[in-house]
Amino acid sequence: MDMNLEVLILAAGKGKRMRSARPKVLHALGGRSLLCHVYTAARRLEPDSVVVVYGHGGDAVKQQLPDIDAHWVLQAQQRGTGHAVQLGLTALASLEPSVVLVLYGDVPLINPDTLQPLIEQGATGALALLSVRLENPTGYGRIVRDHEGIVQRIVEEADASASERAIDEVSTGIIAVPGSVLSELIEKLDCDNAQGEYYLTDIVAHAVQRGVPVAATLAENQDEVLGVNSRAQLAHMERIYQRRVAQALMDGGATLADPARLDVRGELRTGVDVFIDVGCVFEGTVTLGDRTQVGPYCVIRDSEMAADAQILAHTVIDGATLGERVSVGPFARLRPGSRLAPSSKVGNFVEMKNAELGERSKVNHLSYVGDAQLGRDVNIGAGTITCNYDGAYKHRTQIGDGVFVGSNTALVAPVTLGDGATVGAGSTINKDVPAGDLAVARAQQKAVRDWQRPSKKKT
Repeated sequence: MDMNLEVLILAAGKGKRMRSARPKVLHALGGRSLLCHVYTAARRLEPDSVVVVYGHGGDAVKQQLPDIDAHWVLQAQQRGTGHAVQLGLTALASLEPSVVLVLYGDVPLINPDTLQPLIEQGATGALALLSVRLENPTGYGRIVRDHEGIVQRIVEEADASASERAIDEVSTGIIAVPGSVLSELIEKLDCDNAQGEYYLTDIVAHAVQRGVPVAATLAENQDEVLGVNSRAQLAHMERIYQRRVAQALMDGGATLADPARLDVRGELRTGVDVFIDVGCVFEGTVTLGDRTQVGPYCVIRDSEMAADAQILAHTVIDGATLGERVSVGPFARLRPGSRLAPSSKVGNFVEMKNAELGERSKVNHLSYVGDAQLGRDVNIGAGTITCNYDGAYKHRTQIGDGVFVGSNTALVAPVTLGDGATVGAGSTINKDVPAGDLAVARAQQKAVRDWQRPSKKKT
């Protein structure tokens, strides 16, 4: 018989040890929330439905995670994991026939391949649980087995005896069990324990009493079942995650100067023979084409680089598109909407925003180019500024092919420089320059009394 797979993600805890006003599951790991990592793992299992039980932070959790396609169930009072599951069961698409997989919003590195055997065991009618052996099991519920090694129950640390606390096999809390069985076992829970809560782990003892088979599978990699309960644990988990990312990049053909000094906070796609120097941060979705070279201490966010791009040290790139053989930096900043055509160059201490740079064009140093379109073979001298903002509105600068702009020039938008035009150094240009002409504008200083700066019209 085919069985539905229903996933419950418990994400209602406050996380007191985080010392934060933010719900624990919203803290970031690798640029994404803890809950997003768990949800992604769940979706890879292709479940029929996903239910997220949330609590601390209320609707803020839902609002900050709009991409999670799940049924949301509020646990207004945190009365334990058993109570959370009981609430979550009411939102599942089907309890019969189904296998319910229970995951946790603060266990972000869980691998879907580890979960698959539990699901298969649950489909046979067993209560399948995931356990792990820890050198220091403090804080975890211990797996209690009989003399034949058969699981009898799980005892939480607060309720464990001295001999039970010596057990190094602990429960991860992750279980897979037929929906109808889980529903019946949940109804048998009580809160007669040290914490006064309904423990999900207590269903193991009830399952044994009822004759439901209990199958415990040991996780081979303890890193993937570690929970985040403090900022120190979050930092530790971040390094584990980044090591995984670094290994995957190197397996794909990228060279990392030092895998330990890389931070990917989103998705980084690399072609072959890419080189990334130390201290670089990648955020959002970033693509580096074949043979792209990224110098040290660069920050690149939501951008795409074609083959053979050269990104020099301390460059910040955000929302930009770079063509083949482009060179940027050092100490350059490309803001959203920057588009660089093949073989163009942006040099040191140059800022671009919402601007297009044509093929083989150069803005070599100490310039600002915003809201502008530059043609092919343009040369922008040092200290050039496109004055795109009049205090109320933005205006564009149009620069044709083959234009040469001398150093220390202000181009007061809206203005157009025709193909082949030349602008003398130190000029302030506020009128169009026809194609092929030389424009020089170095007027004496004057003051205009009682001048009114433009302001936006009220609507």
